[in-house]
Amino acid sequence: MADRPVRLIKPQTYMNRSGAALAPLLADPAFDPSRDLLVLVDDVATLAGKFRLRGAGSSGGHNGLKSIEGTLRRQDYARLRIGIGPLPAEAADLADYVLGEFSRDERATLDTLLDPMADAVEGWAAEGIERAMSRFNR
Repeated sequence: MADRPVRLIKPQTYMNRSGAALAPLLADPAFDPSRDLLVLVDDVATLAGKFRLRGAGSSGGHNGLKSIEGTLRRQDYARLRIGIGPLPAEAADLADYVLGEFSRDERATLDTLLDPMADAVEGWAAEGIERAMSRFNR
């Protein structure tokens, strides 16, 4: 990864407007979202303590991904889905759940994922999404 420039972008908008952060990249004719973009996203459909790389796909109802797809006008970009599920039965509202604080146990679980996810991101940058998926998705 040392010989490939990397740009980290953190939207400063509400999640459902995340695509706005990518709009300036579209002006660069060399930018190819299918090759050059990896979006890290929380995923209530993935169990906490797990993550999955995907090379393309739908938003799965995630408003941030919907916004990104609206800006890019395509779905073929990589994403690292970070599990925060399952949604607890007592969670009355999905938005409240995903915007809420992690419990001590949830934070500890997430902390154990940081190094493997960093390795997965480096694998994507160095080898591309297909090879990274085969190495890191279990």
